[in-house]
Formats: sequence, structure tokens, C-alpha cells
Amino acid sequence: MNHNTALTLLTRADVALMEANTIVKLNELKNIALTAKDWFERKKASREIIAKATALAFDAERKMGEMLAVKPPARGAGPGRGKQGSPQAPCLSDTPTIGDLGLTKRESAEAQRLAAMPAASFEAVRDGSKTRTQVRREEQREAVERKTTPVPTGKFRVIYADPPWKYGDTRDGLSTATGATAHYPTMTIPELCALPIENLAEDNAVLFLWVTSPLLSECWPVIKAWGFNYKTSFVWDKVRHNLGHYNSVRHELLLICTRGSCLPDSSKLIDSVQIIERSVRHSEKPAEFRRIIETMYTHGAKIELFAREKVDGWTGWGNECHT
Repeated sequence: MNHNTALTLLTRADVALMEANTIVKLNELKNIALTAKDWFERKKASREIIAKATALAFDAERKMGEMLAVKPPARGAGPGRGKQGSPQAPCLSDTPTIGDLGLTKRESAEAQRLAAMPAASFEAVRDGSKTRTQVRREEQREAVERKTTPVPTGKFRVIYADPPWKYGDTRDGLSTATGATAHYPTMTIPELCALPIENLAEDNAVLFLWVTSPLLSECWPVIKAWGFNYKTSFVWDKVRHNLGHYNSVRHELLLICTRGSCLPDSSKLIDSVQIIERSVRHSEKPAEFRRIIETMYTHGAKIELFAREKVDGWTGWGNECHT
């Protein structure tokens, strides 16, 4: 296939894209364009042809995402069971499922994300100057900047953080009255990871990070993104209970993480379990833990992230804290 023939075929595909009015047809065009792109690359075709095939694939996917967003596919669960195990007739619907359309859930989600991109971001992905991941990270950083006050400058040896974790259930807590969103703006894991906390830490620094048991498995990317490694933890026994999904919760974890070498300055070993009755203020942490940190680390600049008040000897940063 020569250069002119390839361009002719891609031009015909452009016309087919304009005329395509179904998700199935658009998905076919996307796959054809991607196959053509791979073939052109193997044949060391011109950059013009490869770029045209790539753009065609993105255009088809974006148009497909727009259609998916307007009329989402049905969930299509198939036959179930009625009460007491009796057979239940399948739910018939004119709306096809994602599988009927030849898509996976991930492909459907990616197409809709592409459709939701601002025009400038889409053009950057389309022409290859940015990847989808780069655009997504930029969006996350912008969301963080809109939600938080500017992170201070400077370097700190001790970092103490009580992030506004966003919980996975739809209520973001056990009820709208007691959940975190009723008290302060919460942040997702990607939003927390996007914070430039790594820039605040000295080469040898320590991070004290509050996390609840339900989010224990989700905090590790945040620790890594901030440039630290987990070492050990304190357990806060709150004495007073909170209702949980699986048990009656009365504890929270304060993880100790380090960057470089940052052992405590004091040789005194403090009990890893601290029994301190919690206050009635949502998510408020006892001042005793700040004093424990000061006992362990007697020198070096200290910062409290997501702080609620200004404390002598500490730089405070947070929407509720003004230093």
C-alpha cells in the first residue's frame, strides 16, 4: 500500500465517521483505525499517515463516548431467582448491554472520559502531545487546588497529617448526619496523592499519618506519592464507640512513615496504644498525640497538614487553619 492509497482509505474512514450513528459502528471504526495505525507503524509509513489513523481512532472513541453518556447501556443481568428460589423471568429491555455493544466496562468508561474532556485537552491527546494519564493527573491537581488553600513553601523534618479521607460508600459515612462530608470537604485518593507534600519534606523526615481501619488498604499510594515508607503505628483507643459496618469501632491508627533516616531524637519508648476518650467534635484528634510527636522529635521544623488551629512551634496548613 503506497502513501496515496493509505490517505484515500483514511479519508473514506473520515466520511464513515461522520455518517456513523451507532455505538457499534463507531467502535468498529475505532478498532479499524487502531489496526491501521499499528500496520502503518510496522511498515514505517509517514508520520502524517500514522497521525491521521491515530486521530481517527480518538475521534471515533470520543463520539462513541458522547453517545454512551447520553444513553447509557442497560446493566443486563440475565435471569435471576424470585422469592423462595422460584425462577424469575429475565427482564426484557430495548436497551442493549455494554456486552451487546462489543465493549468492556473499562472501554465504555474510557470513551466517556474522553468525551468529557475539554476541547483543548482532547486535542492534546489526539495529536499526541499529552497522554490520557497526563490529562487526568492535571485535572486531579486542578481539583485539589480548587478544594484546598495553597500548600506552604519551605522544608520540614516532621509532618503530621489528618487527611479528609473520602469513604467509598455513597453516604461517605454511616449517615449524612455523622459522615465526613457533613463536616468538611473530603478528598479522594488521587486528589491526596496529587498534593505536593513530597516537596515539603527534608531528605530525612518523618510522617505521622492518621487513617481509619476501613481505609487502611487505600492509604499506601498516598504514603508513596508523598515520598515516605511505612514503619510502624500508634493505636488510639477512643474509649467511646462508633457504629461501624462490621463491628463497634473505638480505635484509629496513626501510622509512622519515614523518608531517608529519621529515627526519634529521644530514646524514650512510648506505648503504642494510647487510651484517650474522644471528643464530641467530628474527627478531632487529641492534643496528646502532638505532644507525643514533640517528645519523640525534639528538633527540626514541624508542619501539621489539614490542621484546625494554629499551635505554637508548628506551621499549620488547612482550610480551617490560618497562620
